[in-house]
Amino acid sequence: MKRRRLGQHYLVDDEVAERMVGYADIRPGDRVLEIGTGRGNLTTKLAVLAGSLEAYEIDTDNYAATKDALTGSRVRLHLGDGFASKHQFDVLVSSLPYSESSTFVEWLAGSDYKRAVVLLQEDFVRKLTASPGTRDYRGISALAQISARITELERVGRRAFSPAPKVTSVVTLFQPLLKVSHTEASRIGKLFSLRRRQVDSVLAELGIGRSSVRYGTRRVYALDPGEVHSLCTA
Repeated sequence: MKRRRLGQHYLVDDEVAERMVGYADIRPGDRVLEIGTGRGNLTTKLAVLAGSLEAYEIDTDNYAATKDALTGSRVRLHLGDGFASKHQFDVLVSSLPYSESSTFVEWLAGSDYKRAVVLLQEDFVRKLTASPGTRDYRGISALAQISARITELERVGRRAFSPAPKVTSVVTLFQPLLKVSHTEASRIGKLFSLRRRQVDSVLAELGIGRSSVRYGTRRVYALDPGEVHSLCTA
């Protein structure tokens, strides 16, 4: 699948790429992973610091461009889906296609890692950090907040990309809190698919949660991440 079809806008601002690498705070012995190399701008900068770097690109043209940019490097570059890989890593640094943002959060929630620095669409980051009861608070918000501490590091304007997107992006730091299994993440998704309904009726319909707890007239979208985690791991 072509990256443009995935919603890819290539990061071409070298200063932003350098700062992303700096935010990652790569240390001796860290195993670094990049998913979605694009044309290799970020990859070449990571290669300078990372003793161990695995990089994935799903588009054949971009893979070839990155391979050319890495001539002489010891980076292990793979043509394929990084989210399907089994590589262990400590640090993730990526500029992802916007369309893969939710997949990334669900995948990262089930991963073992130290930190992740990722360039995401601003509106999506707002959704990840939304408070319970607000319009933007969804299942992905609860999942993200259960699994990681999320910090917005800097806003990145449209001119940092080619082609320029219609939106602003945010360099975002994820630091792990709790590992969430695929089964638990699926339960969270099902719970929030009925986000406007009363909690008790949804739990009865889905057969999840602790039957001894009653939520009265509270709606699913009003549950805080801790409550969601308690319900979906019960």
